[in-house]
Amino acid sequence: SSKLNLIRDGGFYGMRQAAHGKAPPDDNIHAYDQPMCWLPMSMDNSSGGQVWVESTKWGPLNGQMLFMSYGKGTLFSVMTQEVEPEAVVPDVVDVATGVSANAAVIGDAGAAAEIEDDPDAVSDAAVAVVTETVTAEETRSSDEEFSAPKKKPAASDDSERNRDIARILGALAAGVVIGSLLDDNSEVVGDTGDRLIVQRDGQYHVLKDENLLLRQPGSDLRTEAFTDGSTRTVVTRQDGIRVVTIRDGNGALVRRTRFLPDGREYVLFDETIYRNQSVAIANLPPSRGGGLYRDYGLVGNDELVAALRDETGLMSGRVWSLRQIRENEQLRAMMPRIDLDVITFDSGSSALAPDQALSLARLGKVMVQMIDDDPAELFLIEGHTDAVGSEIANLTLSDRRAETVALALTEYFGIPPESMVVQGYGEAFPKVPSPGDERANRRAAVRRITPLLGDY
Repeated sequence: SSKLNLIRDGGFYGMRQAAHGKAPPDDNIHAYDQPMCWLPMSMDNSSGGQVWVESTKWGPLNGQMLFMSYGKGTLFSVMTQEVEPEAVVPDVVDVATGVSANAAVIGDAGAAAEIEDDPDAVSDAAVAVVTETVTAEETRSSDEEFSAPKKKPAASDDSERNRDIARILGALAAGVVIGSLLDDNSEVVGDTGDRLIVQRDGQYHVLKDENLLLRQPGSDLRTEAFTDGSTRTVVTRQDGIRVVTIRDGNGALVRRTRFLPDGREYVLFDETIYRNQSVAIANLPPSRGGGLYRDYGLVGNDELVAALRDETGLMSGRVWSLRQIRENEQLRAMMPRIDLDVITFDSGSSALAPDQALSLARLGKVMVQMIDDDPAELFLIEGHTDAVGSEIANLTLSDRRAETVALALTEYFGIPPESMVVQGYGEAFPKVPSPGDERANRRAAVRRITPLLGDY
């Protein structure tokens, strides 16, 4: 990533040829003014420098600082606000498009994010509204293998109904093909029918229907689609709980709010809130030997609760977006991981036998109690594979395994599906180092991530 400096007379920012004053000795490589923040690779992959504008020929940009991206061929205006002595809050705006970097890091939330969360409200701006009641026949249970979905409607299909559905499913249905570039510069490199595999900043990531866990039999769904591809889905369950989920044009989660029957509402996460989104890995606290973890089968109830509630690894005063937590192992490692060692998967399988699911009863009971105490609690369910198979195939399989465990926690123990998000990490984090078939690596884990997101 590229650093964004507040350039001042006499400052030194690490490049001797451009020093504004006397550079420090050669043997003191760390003696430079610290940057305001670091920009993500998706925004700038090679810095071209910074300059203050001191000419009226630049019109409204006179007196402002500009940041030049060599790698992206883009010029940004840096706007700062003095909030206290020697402290600034930077905002970087693309001079050509007027797009704020703070919004760009999270992704364009889209028109759906501008609509109030009131589950009874229907926006006049929606270009399509689809309602449905979920049946058992169209859902997968935790003991069932994944089966390929029916053929998705093509973007060229003339059916008005299919065009509406394609809009609502976003990138997963609207004619996206391998090689396509999404709005956040992710390149689609794989399509498994239920998931897209994209490559961004040199890493693979999974895109999927983030509302799948909420599709419980008997639930009513109303989805509004907007011209930019963003969607707003209201799920009404038979127990009276309603969940409003906002997704951007790529199908990525933006905001989710839980409404209880008594009128109380809880924001589970909100990616639209500015939270100094750049992540300087070097400034994060040590990950406690790769992250604190507990083997579920080896801990008692009290130790399990203590591990899930352990916040001693947090970085004081900082919170992050859900996307950053999902994609950054060092961020996740601030909260302890519970390895569900009592369940493993057959090679190539994402199904969980009922006896294995029932072995999670203690975890289910603890999660229910924690969510009853605080309905805003959010848990990350992580899926993993061994090293057999391709990287893309394993990433998909691990994501389905995480989905399976979340389904089981809802089916057997009544964990609200909106209180969980799932993420597969493929073969990247083996429990047992092995280049091949290793059952212990075909596993899942759970982590409480509420403290990493902060309060809303």
